[in-house]
Amino acid sequence: ELVAFARALGEPAVHALVPHLEGHPEIQEIRNFGKRVTLNEHWHTDVSFEPRPPKYTMLNAKAVPPIGGDTQFANQYLAYESLTPALQAQLTGMRAEHRAEGLALLMGKDPSEAPSAVHPVVRTHPSTGRKALYVCAAFTRWFEGWTAEESAGLLRFLYERSSRPDFTYRHQWQPDDLVIWDNRCVLHYAIHDHDDGDRLLNRITVEGEVPV
Repeated sequence: ELVAFARALGEPAVHALVPHLEGHPEIQEIRNFGKRVTLNEHWHTDVSFEPRPPKYTMLNAKAVPPIGGDTQFANQYLAYESLTPALQAQLTGMRAEHRAEGLALLMGKDPSEAPSAVHPVVRTHPSTGRKALYVCAAFTRWFEGWTAEESAGLLRFLYERSSRPDFTYRHQWQPDDLVIWDNRCVLHYAIHDHDDGDRLLNRITVEGEVPV
């Protein structure tokens, strides 16, 4: 049913690194394996290291802890619009490299074979025409043509701006919840504050377009 629902929004994607649910290559199980190996406790947009990152992600809650395990979301339209016109102009036309070596290592794969892609720092949504900030601490490594050292200060500022509390929403999961978001203008962060509590969500993404 989840795959069929996703197909109404586009073509379900298969993750390049994360294992899938047996018999359903489009679905990944998001399980609690403890805080030490948590995958998603950082601000990110899904799979931005691919040339065509997914436009939508959906999570279906199968089991949730009685307390904790929330997910936060951050509006990247507002993050971009909060910048001064001078900085907006500076970022327009800039591109940044997104890489997945860290995720590959966590998955027991060769980091040298991890995918990477270069995307605009400011992305224009193809449906709304609005501009959104498109960087994330999980995968963005440096600006195109800049060194990592040169990029660090400005990226740090953008990461902080992108997750400002007044741009965020915090979802408290209930069993059977289905949450859908647009990766082209939203970051998310899985809060791991539930120790070894039972938490299982089925995840599926829908293929997107090349960011512009």
